Amino acid sequence: MQFTISVAAAMAMFASGALAQARIIMEEMMVPASDAGIEIYVRNKRPVDMASFRPERTLLYVHGSTYPAETAFDLPLGGMSWMEYIAGRGYDVYLLDLRGYGRSTRPAEMSEKPEANAPIVRTDTAVKDVLSAVDFILKRRNIARLNLLGWSWGTTIMATYTTQHADKVERLILYAPQWLRATASLIQTGTGPLPAYRIVRKDQARDRWLHGVPESKKATLIPAGWFEQWVDATWATDPVGAQMNPPGLRAPNGTLRDTAEFWSSGKPYYDPGKIGVPTLLVGAEWDADLPAYMRQTLFPLLVHSPDKRYVELAEGTHTIIMEKNRLKLFEAVQAFLDEAGRS
Repeated sequence: MQFTISVAAAMAMFASGALAQARIIMEEMMVPASDAGIEIYVRNKRPVDMASFRPERTLLYVHGSTYPAETAFDLPLGGMSWMEYIAGRGYDVYLLDLRGYGRSTRPAEMSEKPEANAPIVRTDTAVKDVLSAVDFILKRRNIARLNLLGWSWGTTIMATYTTQHADKVERLILYAPQWLRATASLIQTGTGPLPAYRIVRKDQARDRWLHGVPESKKATLIPAGWFEQWVDATWATDPVGAQMNPPGLRAPNGTLRDTAEFWSSGKPYYDPGKIGVPTLLVGAEWDADLPAYMRQTLFPLLVHSPDKRYVELAEGTHTIIMEKNRLKLFEAVQAFLDEAGRS
């Protein structure tokens, strides 16, 4: 398998009662997708002295419908990213950008006008990209399984993958999971037929983020400078969009087509009864994108998960990963992951 790697070593501080220092190494690689001409960007972080690799200590993360992986999962807000938080606790951690996002190959349709083509990068395609990344990691580390973490649309991707490849999954974490929709989506698509992709402005991102937050809490929810750090890093991943006036971020619309055909039409995309691994559902109370009723409905349907957990976090939104209470999310997920190593 052909891929490219660049390596950088970084020092990071991690919170675990008292602060401790850990040396983290980063590798970046382009992994060939299942179809010719597409490459998937994969990033790895782990302790520099890690010499052995185990399924329960290996994790792969995938993003949601609009934004790439690295500008949320590996954004050093306050000097620390979630990816580094997990790696600093002795984990071999990976993220991937699906095709059409971040540093991965953008399909040819994204070089044309949005309305010239039907929605691209649907969930079945995204699952194939995860398959490519998982197989690459398992072969690279000579392990049989790994942990999966998905955010938002990423939960549907990771859950679907798990129903198809349970033998390759150690534990499954669904952060802000999708389920049958009874409320309107906050993603703006305009009128008329759904185009191949949409163009998102920075002001739209902030409005969506804070939707549903009590007015008295909005000013202090996101620490000073964090939104600007995230938005600058995220929009910089799309050089073509950055040249627009105003600057835009192009995001494939395949996920929105799937939402219309499945979640908003009363049809689950996958069968949660086919998930047979320990599973964590975690969300925050002010999530207006994928509200709590979705995960509350999903949880009892995990009838064959041998150890299922549901955690609801206070004073956070769909994007609690980058808010003042982010450590509550990190701690809940870490506790679930660490249990596997103690069993």
